[in-house]
Amino acid sequence: MKKITLLILAGLPAFVFAQNAKYTVQGKIGENNAPAKVYLQYRQKGKTVTDSVTLTGGKFEFNGKAETNPVSAYIVFNSKGNGSGNSDDYRSIYLEPGVINITTADVLANAKIGGTKTNDDNERYNLAQKPVNDAYEALAEKRKAATPEQQSSPEFAKQLSIEEKAIDDKSAATDKQFIKDNPDSYISLNALEGYAYSADYVDIAPLFDALSPAVKQTEAGKKFAERMPKLKAVALGATAPEFAEADTSGKVISLSSFRGKYVLVDFWASWCGPCRRENPNVVKAYNHYKGQKFTILGVSLDRPNAKDKWLAAIHKDGLAWNHVSDLKFWDSKAANLYAVRGIPQNFLIDPNGKIIGKNLRGDDLENKLAEIFGKI
Repeated sequence: MKKITLLILAGLPAFVFAQNAKYTVQGKIGENNAPAKVYLQYRQKGKTVTDSVTLTGGKFEFNGKAETNPVSAYIVFNSKGNGSGNSDDYRSIYLEPGVINITTADVLANAKIGGTKTNDDNERYNLAQKPVNDAYEALAEKRKAATPEQQSSPEFAKQLSIEEKAIDDKSAATDKQFIKDNPDSYISLNALEGYAYSADYVDIAPLFDALSPAVKQTEAGKKFAERMPKLKAVALGATAPEFAEADTSGKVISLSSFRGKYVLVDFWASWCGPCRRENPNVVKAYNHYKGQKFTILGVSLDRPNAKDKWLAAIHKDGLAWNHVSDLKFWDSKAANLYAVRGIPQNFLIDPNGKIIGKNLRGDDLENKLAEIFGKI
């Protein structure tokens, strides 16, 4: 949850050839006609760009100038033609030089996509991750269908947590294998982003180092390279980076103020469903070991002007420990310092300030604390 070395021909890596090139996105969605439309949506220079075309006999086509690197985009189908935001039938594609083909007899979810390297690679990656995504969907349905008794049952929650962790592990293993098998693929960068969520620097670095020069020279590759020192700074065994933020009353609290204790730095947010589902496990661990030299420092990624939601979530979930936040959402300084790109995420720090655990969820957190303090 996510080895062939490119030969350098004519002195230029493959992705550079995209300069001044054109893309074509063409396809067919059943036999649809007006008012049905297909929308092409992507980000450019910080703004969302949306183009549309009316279907004729199910056919559509978009043309444009390709950027230097593959650009993530969405194809959206709306049978009423009343806007891309009014439909949930969409697929992600990558805009790059060449002809990108999209064909389906019914909905985009069932479309066959290909024609260019990145899109072909993305289809292979999606196919590899399909069992994982299916498992996540099945788990979501199981959680949704739970009876009130099951929803209030610690045993049921624990079982769901165990099942989710097994899926997470399968997703990470799938990401790792794809990266190893496709070092010259732009999609491997996406897979590496997913894999880096739960992996340590010692596992991430070799995978990134093995990527081809062409992939590393893309904008996404350069940005990931910039993150590597931060990932190294929060690797197991490293001294946890210092930070200080305001708590719920406005008092500034520093991480170093907890020296002498084991402290779990827990990144979360009131709007984060997985975080809220994990909170009972964190509460249980806190209540079990708070009498020892153990505490928790919650770091919220709540949105600006949402302090009330942050405080309400703390109260509702019974999070009786110190909490801080700069209320900057994904621009959180502490999250950026710790290279956090997904939540929930946590770091267990020993009394000397060393990181001794990461992403300890469910039984993993309880087991790690039992290892430290013994069975209590």
